[in-house]
Amino acid sequence: MTKQIVYFVILPDTLLIDLAGPADAFLFANRRLSDAQFELRYISPNPSVQTSIGLALSTLAPLPDVIEEQALLVIPGIRGDDFDHTTQAAREVIAWLQQNIRASHRIACVCAGALVAARAGLLKNKHATTHHSHCSDLAKIDASIQVEDNRIFVEDGNILTSAGVTAGIDLSLHLIAQICSPLVAMEVARAMVVYFRRSGNDAQLSPWLAHRNHLHPTVHKIQDLISKNPAHPWHLEELAEHACTSSRHLTRLFKLHTQTSVHDYLTSLRLSLADQFLSQTNWSIERISQAAGFGSARQFRRNWQTVYQMPPSTYQQQT
Repeated sequence: MTKQIVYFVILPDTLLIDLAGPADAFLFANRRLSDAQFELRYISPNPSVQTSIGLALSTLAPLPDVIEEQALLVIPGIRGDDFDHTTQAAREVIAWLQQNIRASHRIACVCAGALVAARAGLLKNKHATTHHSHCSDLAKIDASIQVEDNRIFVEDGNILTSAGVTAGIDLSLHLIAQICSPLVAMEVARAMVVYFRRSGNDAQLSPWLAHRNHLHPTVHKIQDLISKNPAHPWHLEELAEHACTSSRHLTRLFKLHTQTSVHDYLTSLRLSLADQFLSQTNWSIERISQAAGFGSARQFRRNWQTVYQMPPSTYQQQT
């Protein structure tokens, strides 16, 4: 990845966890990246603000005149049942967003941060969510917003909105997976001791992230091995040797903590890898089968059609 600039737009009474959770997730990711990293910038209409817990934040940078292309802006929520958009600070932020946000920018709203974005007109005709106590407020601000309640987060184009409090971490993990890789996001989640959650509007969780909602170190170690090279001809005995246990015990541990088998987990990653090859190359089905780790084109087709509704050759033509 290249350097990803992240602006945190901070208003008085900002919910500190809405700010600190995503910021820490990005910084955890930095510790796992050897090249360019997330660059966090904290901006506000005021040089210092008092947060929701009474802790003051100072030496905040002013709202910039120019926002870099491809920058990410995070708008945390604000304490209280009602967002008062008539305060001087709120008016300044709303006007600044209206004047400076472009389609090349990505906006991530945590909790009531969506209300700020809505006031700036950024959510017009968008699907969005927010904390359950603010869903009706969001709809009142702009009737064109298609409010999704009971969602962890919603992504619509360059706008991402999340439910309250810790959902901001889920949203950050989703962004890290997109910007860096799912593997980096998994490492960050494990370091932060949090679970991956299904997005409210995703049809399914990425197979690279699925079955990771556990904290067992041995099972994670085996999943990491498989994820780094799913095309390798893995055998249960080889994996058990890496886990320093027996094949039988590993099978039992894996099933207990992931609710799937080692074989099915490996197959799901190989199918995902094949999906990438089908979408991004003009390789033959035989070559894709081999590159994804399947023993033959016949075996690949058989596994593929248990998940997809069309043959791989048809899928390749349509992507």
